[in-house]
Amino acid sequence: MSTIAFLNIAMHGRVNPTLPIVAELVRRGHTVTYHTSPAFAAEVEAAGATVHLYPGGEQPLPDPPTPLTLLRGLAEAAVGLLPAVLADLRRVRPDLIVHDSACPWGLVAARQLGVPAASSFTTFAFNRQALSPTRLSGELLAEALARPGDVLGYLRARSKLGRGLPLTDLGNLRQPLNLVYTSRAFQIGADAFGDSYRFVGPSIGARPADPSFPIDELKDPVLYASLGTVFDADPRLLRTFAAALAPLGGTVVIATRAHDPDELGPLPGNVIARRSVPQLEVLARAAMFVTHGGMNGANEALQAGVPMLVVPQGADQPLVASRVVALGAGLSLTNDQVREDVVRALARRLLDEPGFRTAAETVRAAQQEAGGYPRAVDEIERYLTIVPAGR
Repeated sequence: MSTIAFLNIAMHGRVNPTLPIVAELVRRGHTVTYHTSPAFAAEVEAAGATVHLYPGGEQPLPDPPTPLTLLRGLAEAAVGLLPAVLADLRRVRPDLIVHDSACPWGLVAARQLGVPAASSFTTFAFNRQALSPTRLSGELLAEALARPGDVLGYLRARSKLGRGLPLTDLGNLRQPLNLVYTSRAFQIGADAFGDSYRFVGPSIGARPADPSFPIDELKDPVLYASLGTVFDADPRLLRTFAAALAPLGGTVVIATRAHDPDELGPLPGNVIARRSVPQLEVLARAAMFVTHGGMNGANEALQAGVPMLVVPQGADQPLVASRVVALGAGLSLTNDQVREDVVRALARRLLDEPGFRTAAETVRAAQQEAGGYPRAVDEIERYLTIVPAGR
């Protein structure tokens, strides 16, 4: 059996898809270590990995998370984390490093230690149709002209990381094995990718039950709204969703995440507003899902065959929204378009027009056929039999 080290960015959207893979690797007899922040230590340990904490505690996202600030943040994080990460890995002596596609310290560590590596894509894989946010672009150049201090900060950090990294595209770090957690059917421009990209489908595992949530009391049709964990959703948006959906639903479930449900004010009697919602269980009952379009949430909705109304908040979410719409599995609107009458009209279409459910079910079948986390582990094990001979 092998020792496999995971290096990741401490974000729910990056960590969650890797946890079922970790658990399956451990179940098959492999030893797994995982570098993360304290916020994710308990979840990683529950999956069976040995946790190595990053020095300095949590690793917050740059604010604002623009292409340039992301580049600077990733490069500076790599410089700060590498000494401790390298020391840990020299003790662990892994046979393989699996790092996030936006984790430059993982790529650099693998290169310096001479260890084979695989890249973990929790977003779409990027190409000319699905553009990487950290690519060299007009937006990045314009921002560089406006923020020379961030450019200098990035260049100073980048110069310390040596060769082997792209000049700018630190959010698109590739290896001879690239695990992409969606199906070829959902990936934008899937035919443009070579054999190093393995579209293994959504990596979704079991989650702890929430006995406090009244799942058995939900009345059909169940309408669910959540704008994720990263972007701070305006309570006014959530309140608008509640008001718009209440006349259409038996039960409307609103995940408020960072906000106290009381911030939404008085709500219709058929609305349940909670900070935390057992998303997989609710989606299993849902007739539609109002979502920000994060890849994980979209994958989970498609895995349940649920049509989506996508309201992108940033990052790769406009790409996800465009793909959902292109496949006929949902509709999309911007924050500026969110009004009670507009949301209600679009939600009514999703509920009344059967084509949306049919399209979502079609994508669901493709997602399931891709294999999920067992397929990802199969690919890792196959890779481990190949890479030593080639090094």
